[in-house]
Amino acid sequence: MTSALGFVGVGLAIGLAALGSALGQGYATRGAMEGIARQPEAGGDIRTTLLLALAFMEALTLFSFVIAILMWTKL
Repeated sequence: MTSALGFVGVGLAIGLAALGSALGQGYATRGAMEGIARQPEAGGDIRTTLLLALAFMEALTLFSFVIAILMWTKL
């Protein structure tokens, strides 16, 4: 029973991390698109900042995936 609950915990950990990252990326992209629509001349700077922020958000998801795998191997 303990092992089954551990697998549920690992699944929840990676699922919630992916959900949080997806929501954050969506909000960031929406904000960037609104900013570019308001100031098209700043599009290059906004796009560069957006890509950097998206990379950081995705890195957090990958870190949570690694932690979930480490938790899974300890079960």
